[in-house]
Amino acid sequence: MRKLIIIFILFFAYNAKGQSLNDYYTIAAENNPELKAKYKEFEAAMQKIPQVSSLPDPNLSMGYFISPVETRLGPQNVRLSLSQMFPWFGTLKAQKNAATLLAESKYQAFLNAKNQLFSQVAAVYYPLYELHGLKEIEQENIKILESYKNIANAKFENGKGSLVDVLRVDIMIKDAQTNLEILNKKEPALTSWFNSILNRKYDEKIVVSKKIETIELPIEYRKDSIATNPILQELELKKQASEATIEVARKQGLPKLGVGLDYVFVGNGMNNFPDSGKDVIMPMVTVSLPIFRKKYDAAVTEAKLMQESYAFQKEAYENKLNGTYYKLVFELQKERDLLKLYEGQVITLSKSLSLLFAYYSNANKDFEEVLRMQQELLKYQKMQLSSISTFYIKLAELDYLTAKQF
Repeated sequence: MRKLIIIFILFFAYNAKGQSLNDYYTIAAENNPELKAKYKEFEAAMQKIPQVSSLPDPNLSMGYFISPVETRLGPQNVRLSLSQMFPWFGTLKAQKNAATLLAESKYQAFLNAKNQLFSQVAAVYYPLYELHGLKEIEQENIKILESYKNIANAKFENGKGSLVDVLRVDIMIKDAQTNLEILNKKEPALTSWFNSILNRKYDEKIVVSKKIETIELPIEYRKDSIATNPILQELELKKQASEATIEVARKQGLPKLGVGLDYVFVGNGMNNFPDSGKDVIMPMVTVSLPIFRKKYDAAVTEAKLMQESYAFQKEAYENKLNGTYYKLVFELQKERDLLKLYEGQVITLSKSLSLLFAYYSNANKDFEEVLRMQQELLKYQKMQLSSISTFYIKLAELDYLTAKQF
């Protein structure tokens, strides 16, 4: 296979499509409550950083001797104690690194939710485009069939045509009118669905683009961008956070140091010693003894296992992304081929129909064939429109996989 295969894709005069669809992307990003919730999770995770990177609060205690302790210098009445514990060197930094990485992973989860939201917007936007196009096709079909009916009526009244021709075209008109009525009923459902994603009033008007052009796209479209997929980035950050957590667990298994100061208020004694009644100041040093090692060893093992888990999850998801990428590329190629077929069939049938109708007008023959070919043309026009919608939905899915920024 050639390195580059040119895929023929349908494209809204890119600025036109981009502006219209990007406007809805912006509205969805600003209004969608699920996306807002993801961003709040990120903001909440950011607040964890100062919590784990700060020293524990100092302890201040006061004791009052109900029965004063008599000493040589006098009775001890009140004791004040102030102490501060310090984790082992580097513990706070390690905890801050772990919390920062987890917060960054929450931001990647937010980005993934945003990209997924944009894909959902496109998945409803293009069916709306298809619906509007189908309505126009049916309306045009009804006009053409009514013109056929007028001609058939005229020929029948002049004795040159059959009543069967009139009835046959009348049946087709009723079919087209029913199809149009169904499409009109379907539009509010799609509109309310679309507005629900945008978090707007269900009946708010949706404007879709009409003009479509074509561009060329290489088959390796954004292939290298798979590595930037937010879920992959999220799993990588969680893996790094687990590695930082290993360091945290090891640091927490080391002694904690503390310093403190005791101040004792001493009353005047009955003896006349030089330091009688002098208050006592006593500096203190505290060291914790982490001798129960099981919990610290288990914390290290837990972090290592989670690190391995995230590595496997990332590998599995990367494989899934690559497989889905090539599946979508195939589906885009398939739609390209179908669109090429439909365009050719529409052109050929339009020319054939014009010739056949002219023959019927002059020779009063083959009216049934005229109607059959009109329906054939209608079928390919609808299939062409459906293929356009499918193509762009698949392209939106591909943009989601490759984390395209809008």
